[in-house]
Amino acid sequence: MEKLFVIKIGGNVIDNEAKLEAFLQSVAEVPGKKILIHGGGKIATRIGEQLGIQSNYVNGRRITDAATIDLVTMVYGGLVNKKITAALQAIGVNAIGLTGADANIIPAVKRPVKEIDYGFVGDVQMNAKSAVQLGWLLQGGMIPVVAPLTHDGKGQMLNTNADTIASSLAVALSAHYDVRLIYCFEKKGVLEDVNNDDSVIRLITKEVYAQLKAANRLFDGILPKIDNAFAAIDQGVKEVLIGEAGDLIQNTTDTTVGTLIR
Repeated sequence: MEKLFVIKIGGNVIDNEAKLEAFLQSVAEVPGKKILIHGGGKIATRIGEQLGIQSNYVNGRRITDAATIDLVTMVYGGLVNKKITAALQAIGVNAIGLTGADANIIPAVKRPVKEIDYGFVGDVQMNAKSAVQLGWLLQGGMIPVVAPLTHDGKGQMLNTNADTIASSLAVALSAHYDVRLIYCFEKKGVLEDVNNDDSVIRLITKEVYAQLKAANRLFDGILPKIDNAFAAIDQGVKEVLIGEAGDLIQNTTDTTVGTLIR
C-alpha cells in the first residue's frame, strides 16, 4: 500500500506566524501523499470580539450558537484555511482548501443535547464515499487542507473538533493507504514528566498505556489524544505519532523523535 500522512496542526502554531511559516515549509518537504487538518486558533475569538460575538466555553469546548457558527465558518473555513492554502501555494505545494461540506468529504450530525447543549457542533459520520473523493484529489497531486468544519447534509455547517476530523479521515483512508496519523502540537511527544521535555515516551502499545495509566505517569490533558489514537488504530490506521510541529519531517521517517503509538 502507498504511504499517506494525515497531519493535524493545532491552534498554538496557527496563532504564531513564524512557527506556522516554518511548519508549512516542513509540510512541503514531507514526501509523498499527505493531508493537512488545521485547528482554529484564537483568531475566531479575536474577530468575534470585534463583531460583538462573545465566546462561551464549557469544559474547554466552545459553545456554538447561531452567531458563532457563522463566525467560525467565516474564520476557519475562510480566513485561516485560505491563508494556509495560499502560503502552501507560495512554496510550490498544490494545496486545495476544504471544509467537510466540500465534495461531502465529512458528513456529520448535530451533537444531541444531553447535559450540555453545545449548539451547532458536529459528530462525524464518515462513509466510503468520503475516502473516494479525497482519493481523487490525492491521485491528482493535490494536498487537501481541511478546516475544522463539517455539515449535516441539510445545509447546516457544524463546528467540529480538529483532532476528531483528523482521526476520522485517517480511518476512512486506511482501506486504501498505509496511513500514519501525526498530531503536531507544542510538546516533543507524550511525556512521563510534563515539566521535562526530554522525558518523551518513544513507543506506546496498549499494554504500555495500561501500565502508564495505572501508575498515574501521564498528565490528564494527553489522555484523550492517546485514546483517540488507539481508536483510530482499532479501525485500521497503521500508526499514530504525537510530536512537536518542528519535528514533522523527522516524524515521517522510521527514526521518529516523538511518541509512536502502535
